[in-house]
Amino acid sequence: MAALPVYRWRLAPDGYATRRQLRALGLRPGGQDVAAQLERPRRRREPLVAYLYRIELARPVRPMTKARWAALAKANAARRLCPECRRDAGYVIPSSLGMCTPCAYPDERAA
Repeated sequence: MAALPVYRWRLAPDGYATRRQLRALGLRPGGQDVAAQLERPRRRREPLVAYLYRIELARPVRPMTKARWAALAKANAARRLCPECRRDAGYVIPSSLGMCTPCAYPDERAA
């Protein structure tokens, strides 16, 4: 198994990009393996690591179809539906509560 080349923060050669940088260029990794990594040193902690991909091997981002937009809207609507009262909360239900705020704190609603 070959080791990845490691570059210091902001010193990576041209031709490499992170996922976010690829996305800004309208690209995606496209199944390629991580080509290198950046490390940003920090005091008394492990360094921050960013994985790099080859730009020439990246592929264009797949466009959103009507079916994908519909599936995304349905998934987002499900995140807003309270499992207790079955109403649309108007916001994404926090995973820490697992239900809308009025259902989680019924005593405060009565006050």
